[in-house]
Amino acid sequence: MALNGNQSTVREAASRRIADSLRAEILNGRLKPGQRIRQEIIAEEFGASRLPVREALRILESDGLITLVANTGAWVAAMNLQECTETYLIRERLDPLLLASAVVNYTDDDFERLTGMVAGIEAAGDVEQYLELDRTFHLESYRAARMPMLYSMVERLWNTTQHYRRAYSQLIGWDGLQLTHLEHRLLVEAFKHRDGEEAERLMLGHLRRTRLELVRHPEIFETV
Repeated sequence: MALNGNQSTVREAASRRIADSLRAEILNGRLKPGQRIRQEIIAEEFGASRLPVREALRILESDGLITLVANTGAWVAAMNLQECTETYLIRERLDPLLLASAVVNYTDDDFERLTGMVAGIEAAGDVEQYLELDRTFHLESYRAARMPMLYSMVERLWNTTQHYRRAYSQLIGWDGLQLTHLEHRLLVEAFKHRDGEEAERLMLGHLRRTRLELVRHPEIFETV
C-alpha cells in the first residue's frame, strides 16, 4: 500500500534520525570496525519499524560507514592495510585539489572562522575531541570550493578512514600531535594569502605523513 505524504515524511524523518545517531556512534568509535549492527535491536532502541532502520542503513552504506550483505546483515565498515593505503593515496590527490579550489574563494569571515578552529584543535582536551575538531576544520575548509560532487567523494573517504585516524592519533599520542598542529598553522598561513597552490602542497604532505605512519604500524589493523 502506498504511503501518503505525511507517512512518508514521518518515515524519512525517522530514517534520518536513526542514521544520524548511528553515524555519530561509528565516527566517535563506540561502534567498532567489523561490529555487527542488528536491525531488530536498532528498531527496538528507536521505537521504529524495520523499514526506516533499513533505509537508515542504506544511507550509512552510501556514506561509506557500513557494509551491507544481502540476506545476511550489516556491519561497521572495516579496512585492511592495503585498502587503507589505497584510500589514502586517493585522498592525497582529491583532498588537496578540493582545498586548492576552496582557498581562492575564501572570504575574510572564512579565514577568521578557520583560524579559530585551529586554535580550538590545539586546545582540545583529549584525542577524541581533537579528532572531532580536526575533522570539522578540514571538511569546513573545503566547502568554499563549491564542488559538491568532489566534496561528497572526499567526505566519504574521510568516513572510511576515521577509525584508522583515531588509531594513528592514539599511537603518536598528544606529543606527536604537535607536528600536526604546526601543519595546521602553516595551512592557515596559506589561507591568509589565498594561496591555493601552497595549501595544496601542505595538504598532500599532511595526508602522506599519516599514510606512511600507518604503513609502519600494520598492527593497528589487527586491533582497531
